[in-house]
Amino acid sequence: MHVTRYIEAMKRLADSIGTVRRLKLDGLKPSSFSIALLFFLTGSASAITSLDPVAVSAAAEYSARHRGVSFLAIQDGRTLLEQNAKTLHKIYSGTKAFWDLAALAAAEDGLLRLDQRVADTVTSWRSDPGKAQVTIRQLLDFDSGLEPQFFLHETQSGDRDATATRARMVAEPGRAFIYGPAALQVFHQMLKEKLRGGSPTHYLERHVLHRLGLGPQRYLNDRAGNPLLATGWILSAKQWAKLGQLVLANGAPVISRNSLEQCWRGTTANRAFSLGWWNNRAAPNGREFDFEQMLIPKWQNQDWRDACLCRDAPSDLVVCIGSEGQRLYVIPSLQLIVVRHANGGSFSDTHFLRLLLGRERR
Repeated sequence: MHVTRYIEAMKRLADSIGTVRRLKLDGLKPSSFSIALLFFLTGSASAITSLDPVAVSAAAEYSARHRGVSFLAIQDGRTLLEQNAKTLHKIYSGTKAFWDLAALAAAEDGLLRLDQRVADTVTSWRSDPGKAQVTIRQLLDFDSGLEPQFFLHETQSGDRDATATRARMVAEPGRAFIYGPAALQVFHQMLKEKLRGGSPTHYLERHVLHRLGLGPQRYLNDRAGNPLLATGWILSAKQWAKLGQLVLANGAPVISRNSLEQCWRGTTANRAFSLGWWNNRAAPNGREFDFEQMLIPKWQNQDWRDACLCRDAPSDLVVCIGSEGQRLYVIPSLQLIVVRHANGGSFSDTHFLRLLLGRERR
């Protein structure tokens, strides 16, 4: 048992004993007290529900049939199934969550506040009424109102940060979910200025990657030396799983639990997304659909109301989603991490999760 989980179990045990003592003081007979004690202690020490190996295999087979190239399932620190888990593969937008971790680490370091206005640092934004209201958090949550500028993905860009900083405001801050690289490049520019000319990449490596046991990544720097924050990294399933382990460890060894929990909040514009992570909070009553497919239409035609990945999956499910079927799933209530790499294909998160959790036949 991990130290963090052990401490939490002891806290629950102490709470349970305290509750039972109160029941005894309220006049329960000794026999009733014993039953109550047994009930509370059993509840405190209840084991995590183990996934059915047959269900895990069915999910892996489904993944493989839909152009999956690697698969890794880990529950409570034990590997359930591993296929090509050391093979390096592009994670596409899975890259975003690592930069968001750097932002959370910088906030803990006192370097910035997520709810401060970007214009406090990027002074050219002060003269624009819309941009002057945008916060750092809104850049990271993609509800800043900034146009997406997908052309910034091009590897031969001249200066992504300067271009993104000049991007147009196309919506009021906080009112629309606009997923695209421009907002993150503005964050990069802001972080550079906070670091007084220091390298955000070096900050990321020291404060996030090194602590996770990862090395430098494929940054796709532009001609001005700015990395692309929205995509580009190549990780094996085992390497990507380290991010999942951080979630199960409540942010350790990079950030605190309170900081990490900001990733699960969602926003008014999109309740299912915060700081690089997608969530299943709307389950079991939400609108179930394919998040990756929803991102294809223009932002004006996307509808994220009450969105969830799978109504039959736990509501604490969180996911990093990358193009062409790249996935990092984490379900804290099951102490579960699942990584999938793929080369496109007609993959369904909903069907995959139902198979994985034993709630649907093959």
